[in-house]
Amino acid sequence: MTGRMIRQRGEAPFSPARVWAMLLRYLYILRSSWPRTIELLYWPTLQMLIWGFMSQFLAENSSYIARAFGVLLAAVMLWDLLFRSQLGLSMSFLDEMWSRNLGQLFVTPLRPYEWLISLLAMSVIRVTIGIVPAMLLAIPLYHYSIFDMGLPLIAFLVVLLMMGWALGLAICGGILRHGMGAEGLAWTVIFALAPLSCVYYPVTTLPGWLQPFAWALPSTYVFEGMRAVLIDNHFRTDYFLAALALDVVYLVIGAVIFFIAFHDARRRGALLQMGE
Repeated sequence: MTGRMIRQRGEAPFSPARVWAMLLRYLYILRSSWPRTIELLYWPTLQMLIWGFMSQFLAENSSYIARAFGVLLAAVMLWDLLFRSQLGLSMSFLDEMWSRNLGQLFVTPLRPYEWLISLLAMSVIRVTIGIVPAMLLAIPLYHYSIFDMGLPLIAFLVVLLMMGWALGLAICGGILRHGMGAEGLAWTVIFALAPLSCVYYPVTTLPGWLQPFAWALPSTYVFEGMRAVLIDNHFRTDYFLAALALDVVYLVIGAVIFFIAFHDARRRGALLQMGE
């Protein structure tokens, strides 16, 4: 009786084949996008690396714990600035992708470099809105002011902002080249650099073979320099200049990747097709 009623209503019985078909669909989607596949391994491995190195450093330097509060709080805020400078650029870019607006933008006289300048300016605005209130809120909550670093703080901000732009440009270029399946890069790439940036521990905590890779990042010089300012009251000018030089190199590389990907997308007609 029940089966006859189901057939009369036009409802198909449960089918394992349809379940398997949908499962295959999602597996094919996962297999076709390497960023989605890597993301499954990404966060657990990243957390293990960061806090493993942090725990190792604290275990070997118990005297550091008494001074750790201000240093760690400053590190958190500076790292968030780096993340937001990259994400601020990427999110403004993705807003255009999600709304399928790139084609409309570039039938106007707008030049790619003009668009790029507006993305960089929007990144600064997003960073200011996001990080300055947090810095101010730390004063009444924890009786700690990152502004006590003085002029070195400005140097650190400039270096991290430029590095975030370089990463953002390269990521936007990757999305233009590979489509919206790569949009997860906007949230994940920056965190892959956290263990090597030595945000919460010095470079010497890393294995020897990893240390050259760490010194190839501008952010490493910032966090090493931050600890020198807060612990030794000494601003490392050599760190600042090295980080600035690396930033210029990476900004050029990021811009080249972005413009090559943009012109390739326009040549293929992809600017009119990209979107959610």
